[in-house]
Amino acid sequence: MAITLRSAREIEMLRQAGALVADVLLKLQEVAKPGISTGELNDLSIEMAKSAGAATLFKGVESPYARRPFPGAICASLNDQVVHGIPSHKVILNDGDILSVDFGVKLNGYCGDAAFTMGIGSVSAENQKLMDVTKQLLDIAVEKSAPGIKWSEVAGHMEDFAKSNGFSVVEDFVGHGIGTEMHEDPKVPNFVNRELLRNDILLREGMILAVEPMVNVGKKAVKLLKDGWTVVTRDGKCSAHFEHTIAIVKSGCEVLTVKK
Repeated sequence: MAITLRSAREIEMLRQAGALVADVLLKLQEVAKPGISTGELNDLSIEMAKSAGAATLFKGVESPYARRPFPGAICASLNDQVVHGIPSHKVILNDGDILSVDFGVKLNGYCGDAAFTMGIGSVSAENQKLMDVTKQLLDIAVEKSAPGIKWSEVAGHMEDFAKSNGFSVVEDFVGHGIGTEMHEDPKVPNFVNRELLRNDILLREGMILAVEPMVNVGKKAVKLLKDGWTVVTRDGKCSAHFEHTIAIVKSGCEVLTVKK
């Protein structure tokens, strides 16, 4: 595992990419209403990235499970869709849906990646709690991350909080290092298992991580749909997803995917 430690100059470049991601996601949250299609959200994200001189990260990515590269600039996952939902002008947001949007860019050679889940119109109390708890897992990661801390300690707090609220943490997908490429070492799980304890990550100043808890109302098991991209919960219950790109700094942790 080769983890790259980034300089202050590089972190500033990553901060600029992260700020653009934050701008786009905030705009998408503003316009995501009943009657809007996920394709319209995708079009808006492309337009904003292009205006800023950035390339989107997801469009064109290939998978061994899919016949075609990922067609969207955003992943738009509804309700029981965990991740990698394909945006479409045929998919219309309805009152009561929960929508997860994941988006990334490369700006001047450096990447930013973040995600949110939001309710469309009025949502159930259970789904609101799901979104709140998942967001709190991300907040826990930001609060606990600092040089000298082992990632298993952070992940343990995240997993315990989800379980204490009656939810399960998805284990098939994890966060990742990020920098000049979207996916870099290390893998960053939101749970503790034997593999993590065997190969624990000691956080060091200059590490850049995309931390992205995915939490299910029901069981943790997921499955891949026939399109080769969309991942859903096996039990059909809802899932939420939040993500930030963070930098490990001397004082602890800095969130890079925030509006300047």
